[in-house]
Parts: sequence; structure tokens; C-alpha cells
Amino acid sequence: MRESLFETLVGLAVVIVAGFFLVYSLSQRSDAATGDSYMLLAKFPRADAISPGTDVRIAGVKVGSVTDVKVNPETLRAEVKMTVSRNLPMPLDSTAKIQADGLLGGNYVFIEPGGDPENMPMDGSGVFEYTSGSVDILRLLIDAVSAAGGGGGSGETAGETTP
Repeated sequence: MRESLFETLVGLAVVIVAGFFLVYSLSQRSDAATGDSYMLLAKFPRADAISPGTDVRIAGVKVGSVTDVKVNPETLRAEVKMTVSRNLPMPLDSTAKIQADGLLGGNYVFIEPGGDPENMPMDGSGVFEYTSGSVDILRLLIDAVSAAGGGGGSGETAGETTP
């Protein structure tokens, strides 16, 4: 009887803790997730690891999310549609960048607000004029290692022998 009561209390505690986590996660949603948002479009040369649901951040704070990613068949650039909280008007000269969330983390869309007094339209037709795509970290490391190595050696060309 005593074991049964203990197991019941432990199970109840687990359910209560899970309920707190659920309430906390629902309270952390951004305004963009509640429908009080507007659509923006950014065209990137590279959009690695960006998919629907990816965070959109300003100053490190989530202000929206990516809703769609596709390739434009005419320009062959990645077009990323995103929602942003309606209480954050974007100046026309704002920049959208894809940044890594740490060395092993995923990517997110970072918006750097500009200084233009005119704002992007909030009717869904706003397009970022200035974008910066994702950086291929593996390619950077390979280039750095090959540049540091100098091509290896004594200056002889492959296939040539010296007497």
C-alpha cells in the first residue's frame, strides 16, 4: 500500500512538472505566432538550414518565423517568406541575414533595422533590398587550411623530377 501511494505521488509530480513546461512554452510564443503579424520576403543567394518554423530575430530576440522557402526558377535565388510582429515596422533599408546560432547550432534569419524614415509596407508586399546569405563554414575551414599549408613543399611541380 505504501509503495502504491509513493508511486502515485511521483506520477502526480511528473504530470504537474510537465504541465508547467507546457504553460511556459506556450507563454514564450512571439506576437508573430499569434496572428498579429505581417509578411516580408527576402531573396538570398544561399539559404542553408532555413526551413518553415525557423526563427526571425532582431537584436537577438525572436520577433517572427519563416513560413516558406523556395527557389525562384528565374533568378535561381532562395526566396524566404517570413512573418514579423506587426508592432515592429521595418525601415526600407533594413538588412536580412542568415546567421548561425553557434558553431554547431542551426541557422536563423537576423534582421538588422536600417535608418530610413520610410517603412516597408505591412500588406505582405515588403521585400528586403539588402540580404546576406548563409556562410559555408566547412568551405571556410578548408580554404583556411589550404592557404596556411601553402600547397606543401619544395616548390617542385607534380610530375617533375630534379637530377
